[in-house]
Amino acid sequence: MNRLDSNEFRLWANYVYSTTRITLDASKGYLIETRLASLAQETGSHSYKELLDKVTADSSGALKRKVIGAVTTNETSFFRDTAPFEMLRYKILPDLVDARRRQLGRDRLITLRIWSAACSTGQEVYSTAIVCKEVLPDPTKFDIRILGTDISDRVVAHASAGRYNKLEIDRGFPPDKLSAHFQAEGSNFKVRDSLRALATFKSINLLEPLSFPAKFDIIFCRNVAIYFNESDKIRLYESLAQVLAPDGYLIIGSTESLTGLSRRFVPKRHLRSVFYQLF
Repeated sequence: MNRLDSNEFRLWANYVYSTTRITLDASKGYLIETRLASLAQETGSHSYKELLDKVTADSSGALKRKVIGAVTTNETSFFRDTAPFEMLRYKILPDLVDARRRQLGRDRLITLRIWSAACSTGQEVYSTAIVCKEVLPDPTKFDIRILGTDISDRVVAHASAGRYNKLEIDRGFPPDKLSAHFQAEGSNFKVRDSLRALATFKSINLLEPLSFPAKFDIIFCRNVAIYFNESDKIRLYESLAQVLAPDGYLIIGSTESLTGLSRRFVPKRHLRSVFYQLF
């Protein structure tokens, strides 16, 4: 297999951007080489240009999906960064429930719709579900639905299966809560049905037109826009504003900011965390 040359990198960078909107600068040549080497071998390609030709000629889309799965970053863990989940537990869920009770009356079923917009292999979704079950445990009073989406079919399938190995569990999951939310399957762990029932998963591209049956009360969109250029970030946050409930909450990554990207949101602080709401 030949090394990736500058022309091949340019062609691949254009292809990756057109399919995922991920922007790769010239320093990311290693990413194409390391992440697509196994696919090149699988397809019998002798150069990265040959591999790209095979991907674009594949009418089934199977190679395209494999490329997307390979080049997208799926770094995640249970209760990642902790602060957003503390904010969810002590600020967002209580405030939303209080608002809905004022709107609907104390005895009405409260519906909460939550979206993990870049869910990767599902840890954020299940972490959110656990907090919801602990804060709002009565299913006769609360109808909670959590949607997890990602551009990669591979990671969405992983998330939907709800099975994790010991290394994945050890990355952030509280040991004292393990038996309550997971059941052992050999050396792996499977999400219990009561938790899995709260979640739905699907593959979507965040920069394509978004259409959902109802607006979301909470949107997690953490650490995905960092891979987009500025114009695509603006498009993303405009789309999120369109599908967020008027009093809903947007949570982005701890190192991210909407400053200069959207006038639709106002930042608000809770302890050491920031969330956004619509103006």
